[in-house]
Amino acid sequence: MKKIAIICLLSVFCLSQEVQAQTFRPVKGWSQEINDKLESFLNSTIPMKERKVSVFDCDGTTFGQVPYYLADEALYQYADEVLKKRDDKEAREKLAILDRMVKDGNNVGKPYVEDRVHFLAGLTPEEIETIGYDCYRKSYKGKFYPEMKEFIANLKEYGFEVWILTASPEQLYQKFVSEEFGLSNIYVVGAKCVIANGRTTGEIILPIPQDDGKAHTIETFIKTRPLIVGGNSRGDMDMLNESFGLKIVVNPDDVTIRGPEDGPMNGYTVKSYWEKEGALIVKCNDVANPKVKFHTTDWKIRQNKPNPK
Repeated sequence: MKKIAIICLLSVFCLSQEVQAQTFRPVKGWSQEINDKLESFLNSTIPMKERKVSVFDCDGTTFGQVPYYLADEALYQYADEVLKKRDDKEAREKLAILDRMVKDGNNVGKPYVEDRVHFLAGLTPEEIETIGYDCYRKSYKGKFYPEMKEFIANLKEYGFEVWILTASPEQLYQKFVSEEFGLSNIYVVGAKCVIANGRTTGEIILPIPQDDGKAHTIETFIKTRPLIVGGNSRGDMDMLNESFGLKIVVNPDDVTIRGPEDGPMNGYTVKSYWEKEGALIVKCNDVANPKVKFHTTDWKIRQNKPNPK
């Protein structure tokens, strides 16, 4: 009887620990209605035995992108502080790539995104990691949305894998993003390139997590459909539609009416489209810090629109 009683006590203890580990903690700054929906959905996943996967876009979804994308600021900062002080072939070639990117002007277009990888080619993964981390510490520290950090902490307690996708060069983002969210850097997936003899190359490994490439990245590298997907822009539409559970859209644009080239979003703003589709719309504060001077300004790259909460 004593042995049975001990087993019963252990079972109750283990069960209570499991329940405690899967207790929802409300996300401060989001409405009660949003929190209730999140809690209800997460509790519904407790009995699941298969992989529970969540996937999020990076810039603008997990941390601020105002006034500029960190990927751009990191490259132009490196050009100003390092390359312009050199007069060698490699420096001149890299500066020529940046001139081409500036002339292109479309910093969400495929050629521009690929040129970020070409610009960094020849550096070691550690050097690229340092460029991204230094930029983050200098210009983006404190830009991660506290609401998203709280929500992702909830997901981890409910046994979810958390993946972050970015169209920016993978090594540029992995260190600071994984550090902020307490993830292994393998869960931060960006534009990949072949690494040979310890150095990165300009040979890009497809798919790039951009537009429909984000959906293909889920199929190619994560290898299962996610229960939760979060994004913020038109470019996240295909990825969000990979979710067979919850769709979360952060600070969606409600000004620009999308055109025929945007497929099912034609005739809608990003916000009105996702409202129609039943996604959860959430707000996070994303405004420029007037105390931070951005190198990107001098290169005349377009600014992202602020989203004051």
